[in-house]
Amino acid sequence: MRLQLVTWPDVEQYLKTSTGIIIPIGSTEQHGPNGLVGTDALTAEFIAHGVGEKTGALVAPTISVGMAQHHLGFPGSITLRPSTLIAVVRDNIQSLMRHGFTRFFFINGHGGNIATVTAAFSEIYAERSLQRGSNAPSVKCKLRNWWEGSGSRALSRDLYGNQEGSHATPSEVSLTFYMHPQTEKQVPMEPEVAPNGSFSDADDYRSTFPDGRIGSNPNLSTAAHGRRIYEMAVEEVARDYLAFVAR
Repeated sequence: MRLQLVTWPDVEQYLKTSTGIIIPIGSTEQHGPNGLVGTDALTAEFIAHGVGEKTGALVAPTISVGMAQHHLGFPGSITLRPSTLIAVVRDNIQSLMRHGFTRFFFINGHGGNIATVTAAFSEIYAERSLQRGSNAPSVKCKLRNWWEGSGSRALSRDLYGNQEGSHATPSEVSLTFYMHPQTEKQVPMEPEVAPNGSFSDADDYRSTFPDGRIGSNPNLSTAAHGRRIYEMAVEEVARDYLAFVAR
């Protein structure tokens, strides 16, 4: 169930049987020469909707802009400041808490969000702990990267070996090709597998990784791979969501 596509009485009824909700979160940033700018938000949302269908969970609107300052050297990338993203996450959670939601399961599509979203969770917990005399139900938050399950990692290794890399990966690009088959394409890339390395700000990133990739070869991406990746990720993430809300 998608929150935007139900009525408020539907939400009220849902809360009688579950106080869990899924919140997709990603980023809007470059993903190499053949990857979509919206990859991280699109993949998180796609998998979240699949998990929602599989488990009956309500799925909130996607937080589509995240922590992407280091990608600003590439046209189309958008970022939030850490303090802004913390506020966005807190306001989403606190709005839903008011209605009775207590279990917030974030499906994440962007590694750069992890530290900031975790900090937002800490703000929520601290605020509740400092409320003297509160007997409100406990609130729990979890961030789950869609690609981190053992099955998903094994599938990625089988498909791409050491050409998966860490940004503009063939796994995530394949998933977008499956979602939007009209976007599937290969383009010349040199070298075939991008280098690895570290970076600081946007200018440093662009000079170190001039086509945007890190350690990856997204020309290996196919829509057929994307379907396998999607099915594996939905299976694993759904299992984790059900365990989370059951605790």
